Amino acid sequence: MHRYDVVVIGGGIAGSALAAALAPAGLDVLVLERVTEFRDKVRGEYMQPWGAVEMLQMGLDDVLLAAGGGWCRRIIPYGEGTAPAAAESNAIPLDAMIPGIPGSFNVGHPQASEALNTAAATRGATVLRDVTDVEVSVGSEPSVRYSHDGMVHEVECRLIVGADGRQSTVRKELGIALHKVESPAVLGGLLVRAETWPVDSAIIGVEGERHFLAFPRPNGYVRLYLCRLPSPETSGADRARHMLDAYRLDCVPGSDVLASATPAGPCSYVLGSDSWTDVLAVDGAVLIGDAAGWNDPILGCGLSVAMRDARSVADVLLAGDDWSPAAFESYAAERGERMSRLRISARVATELNCDSTPEGRDRRRAVGELMASDPLVVALRASPLMGPERAPAEAFTEETIGRALAFA
Repeated sequence: MHRYDVVVIGGGIAGSALAAALAPAGLDVLVLERVTEFRDKVRGEYMQPWGAVEMLQMGLDDVLLAAGGGWCRRIIPYGEGTAPAAAESNAIPLDAMIPGIPGSFNVGHPQASEALNTAAATRGATVLRDVTDVEVSVGSEPSVRYSHDGMVHEVECRLIVGADGRQSTVRKELGIALHKVESPAVLGGLLVRAETWPVDSAIIGVEGERHFLAFPRPNGYVRLYLCRLPSPETSGADRARHMLDAYRLDCVPGSDVLASATPAGPCSYVLGSDSWTDVLAVDGAVLIGDAAGWNDPILGCGLSVAMRDARSVADVLLAGDDWSPAAFESYAAERGERMSRLRISARVATELNCDSTPEGRDRRRAVGELMASDPLVVALRASPLMGPERAPAEAFTEETIGRALAFA
């Protein structure tokens, strides 16, 4: 039976990024991936500046640039009651959020997964696709049993990394409970071709019942998102047309370019949710990425969470021979606080941006005025961009949340 140092179960963003970081250091890494071809999940394509820090630290920027990714230096907060010129003059400088970081990073999810998976193999990891029937055994002598190419295989290792997504087999087999809170809103995505849309500017805002977010990518692609309450327009065969029609926005100059764009992928909606686990590491295994819990996609922090997890666990594994659960305590503590703060930010973002009532419009206007004088509310609202750990703890207290949702 072959013995690996690390077996990574799940070869998507988090798992492949971790393997690509470990293999060049001489660790014997096996990556097991269920799918043969990564598909468009209509989310997980925007990396906040704090996530870009992790990408750069792991030396993965060239990999993801070659996969069609690109930098975005600003995001324009268009919206009801704001003149377009005023919104543009108040554009959020993403390239000034964190010193040395050019901005946010946009890349297609299937392309990024493929590129990172290939990079892991190129850097020395053993990567297998079309793997099924995975079973794990942990403890002092971890092992993994799986099916591949019509045969059943079993390998031993020092550590199993569960990076197998929201429905994680590893998490379930380890008996680790997943806690979850659901949002009242759904988030939908659609990739379009809009070659005249500026590649360096994202947009965000609210008009009527639509909370819109659009992120450009190189080569004429733009990922459109809508976050709204469930309705007939968020389901059914015509949902892509409804999404395009929703981008006929009075508050955004030139939005007809997006409304008349050519779809370049599927359109689907997912119910917003946050989840977390109380346990991240046991003897012989550790969880990363969505397997360990995820953040509501309304904040666009999924890629950043995956990159932070991969870098954090890589740091532990490359620091020495102690791979016990105790060695991952700092990762678990940091992740727990990080995801708690992101849950708070997601709750505030949903309540502010997905309420189309007159009270909701009043609340957004009041918060806009409050941000000119309340640094803690500013920190709360900016934490998904700069990283939740860069905001003071006071920004996430019930008192600050109450001020941010003063009209709730």
